[in-house]
Amino acid sequence: MKKVVLLIFLITLAPQLIAQSLKDLSFGTDASFEVITWNVEWFPKNGQSTVDSVRQIIEALDVDVLALQEISDTVLLKQMVDSLDGYETYFESSWFAGLAYIYKTDSVVINDIYEIYTTNPYWSAFPRSPMVMDLNFRNENFIIINNHFKCCGDGLLDLTDSDDEEFRRNEASTLLKDYIDTNFANQRVVVLGDLNDILTDDTDHNVFQTFIDDASNYLFADMDIAQGNSSDWSYPSWPSHIDHLLITNELFVEFENENSDIQTIPVDDYLSGGFWEYDANISDHLPVGLKVQIAASQIGLDDRDLSTLNVFPNPSNGFVNFSLVSTASNGQIVICNVSGIIVQTLEVVKGQNIVPWDTENVESGIYYASILMSDKTKSTEIVIIMK
Repeated sequence: MKKVVLLIFLITLAPQLIAQSLKDLSFGTDASFEVITWNVEWFPKNGQSTVDSVRQIIEALDVDVLALQEISDTVLLKQMVDSLDGYETYFESSWFAGLAYIYKTDSVVINDIYEIYTTNPYWSAFPRSPMVMDLNFRNENFIIINNHFKCCGDGLLDLTDSDDEEFRRNEASTLLKDYIDTNFANQRVVVLGDLNDILTDDTDHNVFQTFIDDASNYLFADMDIAQGNSSDWSYPSWPSHIDHLLITNELFVEFENENSDIQTIPVDDYLSGGFWEYDANISDHLPVGLKVQIAASQIGLDDRDLSTLNVFPNPSNGFVNFSLVSTASNGQIVICNVSGIIVQTLEVVKGQNIVPWDTENVESGIYYASILMSDKTKSTEIVIIMK
């Protein structure tokens, strides 16, 4: 009998013995750009326990940018980020649970961070002003817009009632689209955050319909999650999926790359107490992450100054030649490793067609070569060195 009881005990205990911990989480890679949206629910929800857990999660996920909502204590946020190696944070206020960014300093170069729609006429649509981050990742420009829309409502959009919660979220979507169409018409843009509504409402009551109708320019990268199993939704307490990532068409091709990904990150699976422990100590929202592999691209091309970069031989174990179809002005070829660190800069003279690169002192691996003309990236190609 004792052996039977012991066996039952061990069988019951086995899942706990092999359970994963927060350090086993993973998402980011050196070869991709990652951004996560995460409502951390009045951070820190459970004091130092929350701070310690969030720190471990960020270290394990190893992503380039985290867009956070509901930061209650900015002092503790700053202290937490200061204890993280290689990260910085930015926030403007904690008013009504403020927005913040955390980003990796070795892969992300910040051009600007600012709030939009900050004045009184827009407070109904935006209880928290959207926060724009203009950044470069491996010489490629991205615009990230962090949001936390008005919550609640009955699921019915009433266009005659300006106090209706769905009306306010619908207005926020319209204003964001107007801002992007006007200011970032040809740039990689990611709109993300706790948008407090689902993507699968019917047309008459969908507060995101203005984006959905413009399918040639906008795509909710997490639409498959919204349409899929509730176990993958970002807000298990309801349950619903209300944390979204919207991308513009400049990212469509890269999002289709086989190594790109979008997922609700199941942090609760890495806690012995599951979602109950996660909800008690960290947040009621799970993070949602977007990963895009930056491949060959042509951005902001100007017909008056067109340059296309080709590489041969590729792979190479010695010299690499960069072939330029046309160079209408002087420029540079900037070569980075997979960590985004510049390993070589080659000058390009107006009219030059071939630029050689001696890889004798370069380690084997994958590199990204970008041609810059007039401070704009014209073309990027992957170079493989094999020795």
